[in-house]
This record gives sequence, structure tokens and C-alpha cells, in this order.
Amino acid sequence: MGLNRSVTETVKPYHHGDLREQLLLAGEQALGEMPVEQVTLREIARRAGVSHAAPKHHFSSMGELLGEIAARGFVKFVDALDQASKKNAVQSPEARLTAMGWAYLRFAEANPAIYSLMFGKIDRMAITPNMLQSSMAAWSQLENAVADVIGQDRAATGAMHVWSSVHGLSMLKAEHRLPPHLTLHAAEANLLRMMVAGLIES
Repeated sequence: MGLNRSVTETVKPYHHGDLREQLLLAGEQALGEMPVEQVTLREIARRAGVSHAAPKHHFSSMGELLGEIAARGFVKFVDALDQASKKNAVQSPEARLTAMGWAYLRFAEANPAIYSLMFGKIDRMAITPNMLQSSMAAWSQLENAVADVIGQDRAATGAMHVWSSVHGLSMLKAEHRLPPHLTLHAAEANLLRMMVAGLIES
């Protein structure tokens, strides 16, 4: 059952305790279907099946709602990378970091609108406490994984190297800027291999 069905066909009354969740789901749905600049609280209320004033009881502004959607994105992101790493738990730190790199690329590909909120420059979005906390958790996760490979002393700069690599490729893919003669999977595999090798050799 798709998101559209769950939001629009299972409408909860305004006073229902799940309204906040319904609004967040409706916001995620809207972001997947239209530019962020066109998404409004009124549109989200319509999709959630409530009055246009109802979102104000949970979100003071559209920016706050966007910030909370981004926070949820970071939580899902951290979980996806954690699960990928655990599947390689008996392997080397390098293998676990590579698995996290694959999970990063897949997450960005599967969630383009949410990913743009998480890592893009969205003037309308408020940096909510939840977003700040969840984004820092994502950074700590990456820094710890890098520290396992090259040590704590170089973890911060190493994490920036890793992030720049996977984020850069994710954006090139999203904007269809990769050279047409490249095989995507091979390009991803080579980037991740060189990313880890660069960490170790630096």
C-alpha cells in the first residue's frame, strides 16, 4: 500500500493523537510530488484531510514542519547505515565503512526529496532541535566508523573525506551529470574503493 493511500484514505479526525504523524506523512508525500517551494501548510492539511488551521496546533510554521521531516529523514538514514554496517560486523572496519557507503548512495537515490532537505540549502526550513540532534547523530556515526579505520586523531577530517565522496556522487546522480559512458554500479564501486583507500593512504 503506497504512501498516498495511507495518508488520503485513512484520514484521522483533527483531534486524533496521530495528527502530527499524519501531517508529517502528508508533508513527505507532497515533497515527493512537487518542488519544496510549492509545498504549504494548507496543501499538507488538505492531504491529511484536516482543516487548513489544524497544522498550527503542531507546527508553528512550514519551516518547522520541514525541519521535522528532515529530522525523521536523518533517523531513517542512520538506521539504514547502521543496518548495513551490522551485516558486515564480522568483517574489517574497511568493509563495514564500504557497506555504509553503499547504504548512503541507496538512501539518497530512494529518497531524493528528503535527502535534499537533509543536506541541501532550504531557506524555508527551520533547524529544529530534533533536526540538530539527529543530524549530529549521523555525523557521529560516520566519524566513529572512520575512526575504526584510521584512528580517532584523524577521524574528523577522514569523515569529511568520506562524506564529500558519497554526497558528491549522490548529487551528480540526482542531477544526471555523470558521463554517459560510465557504468553506474562500477562507478559507485570504484568511488567507494578509492574513498577507503584514500583514507588509509593519507
